[in-house]
Amino acid sequence: MGKTHESISGRLRDFIEGQPMFFTATAPLSGDGTVNLSPKGLTGSWAVLDERTVAYLDFAGSGAETIAHLRENGRITLMWCAFQGPPNIVRVHGRGEVVLRDDPRWTELIAHFPHIDSRDHGLRAIVVVHAGLIRDSCGYAVPLMAYEGDRELHGRRFGREDDESLSAYFAKKDHVATSLDGLPGLPLPLPPAPAHAGESPSVVA
Repeated sequence: MGKTHESISGRLRDFIEGQPMFFTATAPLSGDGTVNLSPKGLTGSWAVLDERTVAYLDFAGSGAETIAHLRENGRITLMWCAFQGPPNIVRVHGRGEVVLRDDPRWTELIAHFPHIDSRDHGLRAIVVVHAGLIRDSCGYAVPLMAYEGDRELHGRRFGREDDESLSAYFAKKDHVATSLDGLPGLPLPLPPAPAHAGESPSVVA
């Protein structure tokens, strides 16, 4: 049944990198605070950085609970489960950090995501997770479901935004700069988006 692993490598890494989606779970320190669980999709938006570290791109949305919780306490669990093929569930329990667009590590980190154009999705931050506990389990009760492809709606909605309009969009939302429990969320206004290779910063949304 359940097994603990020392590293994210071999078949475990292949499994994580091959899934079309995963889930993140975080919570504030307050005992009566709001636990958050979020689905994450879009092919190419997460990567295994090394045997104990994973990262994913945090895109535009109407909330920022994960960012707020990580800024407060750093606790996070990521979960991948098989909806096709052999049953399997992988959980990475660890400490997460929010890398914002003006962080000096940004350019190095974004290079791990070459197969997605983050400009189409209002990229806000990169979340880096350092694994403390890596476990897999059977997943026998997870249903079999067919993956048809990524939705195009997110890219259509946010691909037309620039830094200024994206910051204005976030400012209108109740729980982007501040979490449901009043914790600091995404710092606004957004720093300018760093240029992609071969482009001028002035043309990057």
